[in-house]
Amino acid sequence: MVDDTVPGADGLRRCPWGAGPAMQEYHDREWGRELRGDVALFERMSLEAFQSGLSWAIILRKREGFRSAFAGFDPAVVAGFDDDDVERLLGDAGIVRNRLKIEATIQNARGIVELDTSFSDLLWSFAPDDPPVPRALGDVPATTAASTAMAKELKRRGFRFVGPTTAYALMQATGMVNDHLAGCAFRSP
Repeated sequence: MVDDTVPGADGLRRCPWGAGPAMQEYHDREWGRELRGDVALFERMSLEAFQSGLSWAIILRKREGFRSAFAGFDPAVVAGFDDDDVERLLGDAGIVRNRLKIEATIQNARGIVELDTSFSDLLWSFAPDDPPVPRALGDVPATTAASTAMAKELKRRGFRFVGPTTAYALMQATGMVNDHLAGCAFRSP
């Protein structure tokens, strides 16, 4: 049986990406744990979009800066951001300064405010009932039918920077799927 987990400094086996000091706390305490709520999921979706093309470690280092810059990811507040806020954010070294991603985050907040249901309920409606348990890194997909459907629905509702790969990363990060490897000490049943 293939087992791609690796031992951390504490001797516990982890998914390989989560064994180093920069990622261990996130891997152990957050990734793959159920997360619900509009604010919490807006934050995670936004951070996943900002991560596109960068390392997750960069995003984690800037997380508090993002929270401050985007009003704690309160969708109602961010939905009211205007061109002056975009310029302010482009000058904020505490975040990733990418105009398209900043504008997408504001647009996505507006999309959340306009929903006829909770954002949390909408996202969780795409969670598969019985996802497979990955044994090796090669078993972990980049996209799934569920993430493609989520991305399509979000796009239909005017959301941006949430394609199938970003949607799947969001599903992994928030426990909609559990992609901790089978041998990982932090895989919950």
